[in-house]
Amino acid sequence: MNILLTGVTGYIGKRLLPVLVGNGHHVICCVRDRSRLNLGSELASKVSVVEADLLDPDSLSAIPEDIDGAYYLVHSMSSHSGDFEEMERRSAGHFRDRMNRTRVRNVIYLSGIINDLNLSKHLASRKQVEDILGSGQYALTTLRAGIIIGSGSASFEIVRDLVEKLPVMIAPKWLKTRSQPIAIRDVISFLERSMDDERTWNRSFDIGGPDVLTYREMLMLYAEVRGLRRVILTVPVLTPKLSSYWLYFVTSTTYSLAVKLVDSMKVDVTCRDNDLAQMLDISPIPYRKAVSLAFEKIEQNAIVSSWKDSLISGRMRTGLAQHIQVPQHGCFKDRKERPIRSRDEVMARIWSIGGDTGWYYADWLWGMRGFLDKLFGGVGLRRGRTSIDGINTGDTLDFWRVLLADKEEGRLLLFAEMRLPGEAWLEFRFEEDRLVQEATFRPRGVWGRLYWYLVLPFHFFIFNGMIDRIARDA
Repeated sequence: MNILLTGVTGYIGKRLLPVLVGNGHHVICCVRDRSRLNLGSELASKVSVVEADLLDPDSLSAIPEDIDGAYYLVHSMSSHSGDFEEMERRSAGHFRDRMNRTRVRNVIYLSGIINDLNLSKHLASRKQVEDILGSGQYALTTLRAGIIIGSGSASFEIVRDLVEKLPVMIAPKWLKTRSQPIAIRDVISFLERSMDDERTWNRSFDIGGPDVLTYREMLMLYAEVRGLRRVILTVPVLTPKLSSYWLYFVTSTTYSLAVKLVDSMKVDVTCRDNDLAQMLDISPIPYRKAVSLAFEKIEQNAIVSSWKDSLISGRMRTGLAQHIQVPQHGCFKDRKERPIRSRDEVMARIWSIGGDTGWYYADWLWGMRGFLDKLFGGVGLRRGRTSIDGINTGDTLDFWRVLLADKEEGRLLLFAEMRLPGEAWLEFRFEEDRLVQEATFRPRGVWGRLYWYLVLPFHFFIFNGMIDRIARDA
């Protein structure tokens, strides 16, 4: 089959793509920014890529007409825009209209479980998208999932942050709300096996694991799996706003995502009975095993995808291509260079920067900058990095975004996503037998210029110390 896959750079799409290809399908990857799609050579030879923006109907003409099935894995749950519902409505409408002009038979949409009349804002938006997609001239299959458990998923990382960091938790009353978590492996199986199965056409199905648990039970079972002793005290006084701030400061989530999660946690998220698992011969994985499997991937440094690598986890509003050209005029620059003896060893240090490795010099100052950033509504340092030793274009590195990671060229270019009165880039590159480290800051107004001069003394020590450690003799 020729299958169109949207959201291919997202958490679910990255994991679904190799499964579809492995089952013999030809996949057309629909991306807004081609530079963010990092495919290995073997996978790249088996897929097609089209660049299109669902908010721009004219760009959708790039989608071929000879497709048999399509996946709609696009949503704006953690968008910074206050009008994300309108964005989702327009995207779904444009997608439906384009699909009506192709030969597609079946569209599969991954939504959220809807089992309450008073829907949260983001679930109401998901239902609106479902209605729009359902009005197309093709068969729609809707799979509705709740909490997804897997390495790199937003829900799992929040649970992980809370339990790993807090021996004693004073938590809001929504921890008593029930949920039916599902393993990421099962989500991928449901998505893959539902495609072009006429028994699922024009129907919606709730998908979940075999366990119905409160959020408190999820945290405590996670602690058991990890061999940790934890105490959780629930209090009735934390308002939704305070609860959102609590999640934001304790975990790596963004504030906008924390607000939407707390809004959704007010009602039970359990599945309506259906026969989809039996129909597709799937035996959902229990919660304990799902947590263990997620940690196997983490310990093996084999995380396929992470929600943190989504552009909406940071402050970048446009594609990477808009920032790839580092400006030269109207900017402040800090350039350092050092001679090197072993390019390979220096390259390995650069490609391991950030996350648990740190920034090689004065990590406590980097930590303080991350804390201040979090205090003022930024991303902070807690996003870390998805892989210990691998970097791809589009990945997050603490409060930076990777714009370019090219080992052959010997160049790593980062864009700052922390709160700043301007824009900042950090670049590492090789010039013959020398390592060049260059920080660029384009100030915004008087405050931007004042900021640069205020942090200049810190930059002197931090940037000198960092390049010295990276370029030191092997």
